Amino acid sequence: MRIAITGSTGLIGTALVRSLRADGEDVVRLVRRPPGAADEVRWDPRSQEVDTAGLAGCDALVHLAGAGVGDHRWTAAYKREIRDSRVRGTEAIATALASMDAPPRVFVCGTAIGYYGDTGDRRTDESGPAGEGFLPEVCVDWEGAAKPAQEAGIRTVFARTGLVVARSGGAWGRLFPVFRLGLGGRLGNGRQYWSFISLHDHIAALRHLIGTGTLSGPVNLTAPEPVTNREVTAVMGRVLHRPTLFPVPEPVLRLALGEFADDVVGSQRIIPRRLLDSGFAFAHPRITEAVRAALQPPL
Repeated sequence: MRIAITGSTGLIGTALVRSLRADGEDVVRLVRRPPGAADEVRWDPRSQEVDTAGLAGCDALVHLAGAGVGDHRWTAAYKREIRDSRVRGTEAIATALASMDAPPRVFVCGTAIGYYGDTGDRRTDESGPAGEGFLPEVCVDWEGAAKPAQEAGIRTVFARTGLVVARSGGAWGRLFPVFRLGLGGRLGNGRQYWSFISLHDHIAALRHLIGTGTLSGPVNLTAPEPVTNREVTAVMGRVLHRPTLFPVPEPVLRLALGEFADDVVGSQRIIPRRLLDSGFAFAHPRITEAVRAALQPPL
């Protein structure tokens, strides 16, 4: 297959490119600078420009680009960057695909379980409604921006991603060094649910979405059994053989993170119902397996 990817230098994009190429697939990487290699195609989400000629012959496009939600304190300016990088980027890609005479058969748009907001201890699958607050609003607009591709008849899948367990990036990439130093502990009261997925399973799930013609619309990319932050803390301590004696009280989180603290202490118990129903098999369904897998060298 010939597969185009935005966000190919990020945590998930890098792993997806490596996985596809290991199996002999042809990968096209969309970049926001002048192309410097034969496998690169130019796009600019700000100006809504996409080199569709470079996408000719692609079977699928996986859209992973977007500013990191936890990379900076949520100032008004950075919140605009979070939203615009997702919504305008998706608009650009979806509109470009819709304009092609022979577009890719499938458009996998990476979104997030932030769509559901705080679900408490309620098990929530893809039928759950959108939540309230900044991230749910972003996710609703993000997915809505893919409408041109859907209206053009392109199978469009929204990969609603949970917390990816990896040591090289994302939220877990920040946790591992802290816990290795023996400074880890629960966040807030620790009773909030974290819906995780191993990096290995996330990449396998994306490839499953590409290849499963019956799947469209939202699909949760999370492991089958979400766990509380207390459980995560205990597992990290056991696997790394370190004490976990340094809880971070909620007021301290709010002081350090500002508005983003609401999402850190918020609870999301999200279930991958459609992924399971489509026959996907998790390699690391439990948190201990996911953490151990993250410590292994990449395949």
